[in-house]
Amino acid sequence: MSKILVFGASGQLGHCLKKVAAEQGVTDIIFPGEGKANILDEEGLKTLFEEHKPQYAINCAAYTAVDKAEDDVDTARKVNKDGAANLALLCKTYGTTLVHVSTDFVFEGNTTQPLVETDHAAPINIYGLTKLEGEQAVAELLPEHYILRTSWLYSEYGNNFVKTMLRLGAEKDELKIIADQVGTPTYAIDLADCILHIIKNDNQQYGIYHYSNEGVTSWYDFAMGIFNISNTQVKVYPVRTSEYVTRAVRPAFSVMDKSKVKSTFNVEIPYWRNSLETCIKRLSEQL
Repeated sequence: MSKILVFGASGQLGHCLKKVAAEQGVTDIIFPGEGKANILDEEGLKTLFEEHKPQYAINCAAYTAVDKAEDDVDTARKVNKDGAANLALLCKTYGTTLVHVSTDFVFEGNTTQPLVETDHAAPINIYGLTKLEGEQAVAELLPEHYILRTSWLYSEYGNNFVKTMLRLGAEKDELKIIADQVGTPTYAIDLADCILHIIKNDNQQYGIYHYSNEGVTSWYDFAMGIFNISNTQVKVYPVRTSEYVTRAVRPAFSVMDKSKVKSTFNVEIPYWRNSLETCIKRLSEQL
C-alpha cells in the first residue's frame, strides 16, 4: 500500500485510523506527534515531507471547539484554513494526494432534503466558515484531493457526545437534550475505514464526498439510543434549540446524502445505531 502521513494523529480520528490500520495490517502509515506535524509550522512540515515523501496525506487536524471559535476567529482560521493550505502546497510539491476531513457545518441547515456535495455551502458559525475556507484552499491549490465532510463524530477516543452522555447519565437524575436539530452520528472507526478504503481504491476520482453513518436522528434520539444501549437509567427531556442557547448557532438539519461516496468507491456504510452499539460495547470492555 502507498505510504501515508497522518496529521492530527493525537485526535479522535487519528486514534481511530491507528486502530483500523493495525487491524487491516496497514504498516506504511506514519502518525507523527504534534511537535513534528504542526500544520502551522511550514518548515517542520517540509522536513516531514522530505523525510517520508508520502503518496498520501490525511488531514485530521482541525480547530473543532465550535462555541469557542466565535470569539477566537483568528486561531480557528489559522488552523482550519491556513493549515489546510500549508498541507495542500506541500502535497503539490511532493506529488502527494491529500485526504482532507471537513464537516456538515459548512451548510446552513435550512432544508429538509439530504444534502449532496453540490448543494450551496453557507455556514452559520465561525467553525463552519473556517472549515469551508479550508476546503476552498485545498481545492484551489491541489487538484489531487479528496474532501470528506462528516458529522457528529464520536468514538472510544477523545471527548465526544457519546462519552459525555454516558458520564452525565451516571451523574445526574435527569437531562435536557435538544430535539429539533437533526443529522446523523458518525462512528469515527467507520470513517477511518472509509478513508483507508478510498486510498486502497486509488481511482483518482478527486473532489468532495459526504460520509456519515446511515439513518437520521436528533440529538435527543441519539442520547436516548446511548442510554438504552448502555442500560443507563436517567430521565431525558426533549427541548427546543431556543431553550438551550449556545454561543454558536448550529444547523437545524444536516443530514448528508452518501450516494456519491458509496457508488464511487463501493463503500458499505453501517446504520448509525448498529455502530453506536459497537462503540458502547467497546467502551464497556475498557472499564
